[in-house]
Amino acid sequence: MPLHHAHWPARLPWNLQAPATSLWFNLEVSALRYPDKTALQFLGRSWTYRALMQAALRLAGSLRALGVQPGDRVLLDMQNCPQFVIAFFAVMRLDAVVVPVNPMNRAQELQHYITDAGAQVAITTADLAPELALASDSLPAGQGLQHLVVSQYTDVFDPAQVPAPLWPQAWAGWLGEVRPLPVLAGGRVHGWQALLADHSPQGSLAPVQAGHEDLALLPYTSGTTGLPKGCMHTHGTLMHNAMASGLWSNGTAQNVVLAVVPMFHITGMVSVLQASILLGATLVLMPRWQREVAGYLISRHKVTHWTNIPTMVIDLLASPSLADFDLSSLVSIGGGGAAMPEAVAQRLQAQFGLRYIEGYGLTETAAPSHSNPPDRPKQQCLGIPIMGVDARVVDPDTLQELPVGQAGEIVTSGPQVFKGYWKQPEATSAAFFERDGKRFFRTGDMGRMDEEGYFFMTDRLKRMINASGFKVWPAEVETLMFRHPAIQEACIIATRDAYRGESVKAVVVLREAHRGKVSEQDVIDWCREHMAVYKIPRSVQFVDALPKSGSGKVMWRALQEAEMAATENAKA
Repeated sequence: MPLHHAHWPARLPWNLQAPATSLWFNLEVSALRYPDKTALQFLGRSWTYRALMQAALRLAGSLRALGVQPGDRVLLDMQNCPQFVIAFFAVMRLDAVVVPVNPMNRAQELQHYITDAGAQVAITTADLAPELALASDSLPAGQGLQHLVVSQYTDVFDPAQVPAPLWPQAWAGWLGEVRPLPVLAGGRVHGWQALLADHSPQGSLAPVQAGHEDLALLPYTSGTTGLPKGCMHTHGTLMHNAMASGLWSNGTAQNVVLAVVPMFHITGMVSVLQASILLGATLVLMPRWQREVAGYLISRHKVTHWTNIPTMVIDLLASPSLADFDLSSLVSIGGGGAAMPEAVAQRLQAQFGLRYIEGYGLTETAAPSHSNPPDRPKQQCLGIPIMGVDARVVDPDTLQELPVGQAGEIVTSGPQVFKGYWKQPEATSAAFFERDGKRFFRTGDMGRMDEEGYFFMTDRLKRMINASGFKVWPAEVETLMFRHPAIQEACIIATRDAYRGESVKAVVVLREAHRGKVSEQDVIDWCREHMAVYKIPRSVQFVDALPKSGSGKVMWRALQEAEMAATENAKA
């Protein structure tokens, strides 16, 4: 018996058999079971399950009229909002594939998602549409988008009816303004409301054919080299973890879930959105993090379940309005992406009786592969392998399994593991190996397993920066920075950040002609225009040369170690 089974959550099975159906049926079944139950809450307005399904059917009919066919990839570029949920399930109704895109990405980054996925249709909101249009227009003829569907946030709520606590001053212009639609060179732009009005929810759509093994989601993840890679997830891989996430947190249809973790991210997509729709729960949507709004929503809607990143909890507990919030409805709180500080976890338990449940997973594993047992969590711990998962610690060079307590690479096998990287057979082959008749995925994370079967992170094999739960891949940032006309070389490393955990630092060699003419702030400002905000270097250091090995490779690890040593010396 695996060591962790001795501490397995009561009444839960060790394995799951996920339904062989499309994710679309999760919404359809919940709409049949709970037609008048609230599915979504957003800025003072609610949608029932019946209304949500009808909106998805309308959009599906319109997308089919635009030419979307089974297997086509459709970009979804939005913050958390009802349109995101409607669009996701409309694409599922057509047996097509969702490509979720981080709304912080800029045009140069977006170009890769359009061309690599071969997407001809994208769905977005008016604040993000110009960047998508610019990305598409900058591509060679025939490689850009054919259709851009654009929603105003005001398509789904009336700003005059929003309760004051839900309307921070910073949100008023962003959410409340109606923005002009961009022009798409070589394609057409469609307004959300007009598109939905074109088709009846009872329109003639072919029956759903997609099943367990068919591609449903193509989220992108970066790595040590090159541009982001698409992770091929099927209806089956996502369905498994949608079920597992709900069961692990003792979920029922009575769950009220605060959905503030971005749904373009695999955790928000699977553990929040898909798990909730499968259960028939209520999702309280937040488009961006704002602690006063979060406190109000938990209090107002009696939120029971909240998946988050630790910095959100830290921020909420620091609110001067904390005493005014009623957090007594919360029964499950947890997350991942970064370790929860021990002092904060202890305060949660002492003040609110809540145990913070940390988990671990990757885009490749459809969010959780590990989670702490709700009744027996350990702090700053990845948890134990969840249902159906075989996780081990191996020597990263020999791939031989290591004994309890010894650090090595975490590898995992299970029904939620992705099928491979989109159009990247070599990268796929390198990411997997066979052992005991199973296909194991190499996570690139270094860890150990204790004597009770709990896993702990010790280091990273992959070169990656974790900024408030957002993964920053240095190779991708370097690739973007090399487009700056003044930059000859750049190396991205992590620097300590008291709030974010880690931040991005760029060590830069300027071209001779630009030395003394370009400042560190100039480089940061340029990055702000050309990449997602979480990737932007918070500090830039100019050097005459980067350290290199005998083969000419930049010795990034030496720079990283020097940065960490400088940080430790500063503390002393």
